[in-house]
Amino acid sequence: MSLFAAEVKDQWKWTMMIAQPDLISNEDVLMARTEAARKKPNPALARMRFEIFDEGLCAQIMHIGPYSAEKPTIDMLHQAIADNGYKRRGMHHEIYLGDPRKSAPEKLKTIIRQPVE
Repeated sequence: MSLFAAEVKDQWKWTMMIAQPDLISNEDVLMARTEAARKKPNPALARMRFEIFDEGLCAQIMHIGPYSAEKPTIDMLHQAIADNGYKRRGMHHEIYLGDPRKSAPEKLKTIIRQPVE
């Protein structure tokens, strides 16, 4: 199986990230998680965590279209990385610039970023 198998979504490993302002601390997140669980229990809250994300040097590409059609764009990014003498480092991540509830799939914009070395 390839590293990216769009058709095998139940085997994907992913993390949803939400940027926080610098004034937010781990203690703030733990307190918010505890308060949210007290108001409405949710098993997913136990997996919520606070972490600093520093990807370092990376390459990126814009994908326009449905999320399910990203593979050719990711392949182009990987090829450009290799062609320019870099190696992929870690997992890629995606920044979604549209709202799939409000945009047609063919108009969705996604920045795909791959850390490199």
